[in-house]
Amino acid sequence: MKWRSIGPYRGGRVLAVTGVPGDPYTFYFGGVAGGVWRTTDGGLNWTPLFDKQPISSVGAIAVADSNPNVIYVGSGEACIRGNISYGNGVYKSTDGGKTWINVGLKDTRHIGALVVHPRNPDIVFVAALGHAYGANAERGVFRTTDGGKTWEKVLFKDNDTGAIAVVFDPQNPNVLLAALYQVRRTPWSMSSGGPGSGLYKSVDGAALGSGWKARACRPRSWTNRSIGFGRRLEPRIRADRSQGRQRSLSLRRRRR
Repeated sequence: MKWRSIGPYRGGRVLAVTGVPGDPYTFYFGGVAGGVWRTTDGGLNWTPLFDKQPISSVGAIAVADSNPNVIYVGSGEACIRGNISYGNGVYKSTDGGKTWINVGLKDTRHIGALVVHPRNPDIVFVAALGHAYGANAERGVFRTTDGGKTWEKVLFKDNDTGAIAVVFDPQNPNVLLAALYQVRRTPWSMSSGGPGSGLYKSVDGAALGSGWKARACRPRSWTNRSIGFGRRLEPRIRADRSQGRQRSLSLRRRRR
C-alpha cells in the first residue's frame, strides 16, 4: 500500500479524523488550529465547516453511526507540546456540519477523545485532559445521555489527572475502556505520567438499549487495570474504524 497526501493542505497538523459508516467517500478532518473540514469525494475536494466558530483547535471528532448528520467535536488538542492549542468545550452539529452549537464542558480546555453510542446519538462519552498548564476540576471522563444538554462526570482521579482516551467495546457498548493521564506542561518543560495515570474499564452499562432500565445506563464503577506502569506511562486507546466498528487497543510506554 502506498500512502499519499490528499489534504486539506491548509488544514494544518491533525489529531482528529473520522469517516461515515457505509460511505467510503465522506470524511471529516479536525486540525489542531484549522477547524473542521469535510470531503464527500474521497479527498479530491475539502470544505471548511468551522470558520464561524470562536475556536479553531480540534482535538477529537466523531460521527454518530446511527445518524451521520449528528457530529460531535471536542475542541482543544490533547497532544501535550510546547505550542499546544486550547479549546472551549464540545460542539455539536445535527445537519452534517452546516451549523454548530457549543454544548458545554467549556473549561476542559483539551479533549483527547469522544465516542458516540452506536445506536443512540444522544449518548456520548468525552475524555477531557483538562488544563495543560495547571490543575483544574473539569477533567476526566464525562457522559451525556441527552445529546449534550447535561453532562455527568463518571470517571475522575484528581485535579492533576485527565482522560486522554475512551472507547466502547466493539462487541458490547455496555463495556467501556478509558485511559487517564497525569501530565503537566510548563513553557520550558513537561512532566509526563505519574500515579494518577492508568487504564480503566467499566462493565456495568452505558447504553439505553432494549430491555435496559434507566439506572443500568450509568457506568457506576471503574476498575483500574494499570497502576504501577510508572511515571513515563502515556496511556492511549486507539480506535480504528472499519464499517463503523472500533477495533484496537494499545498502550504506549514512553522511553526515558
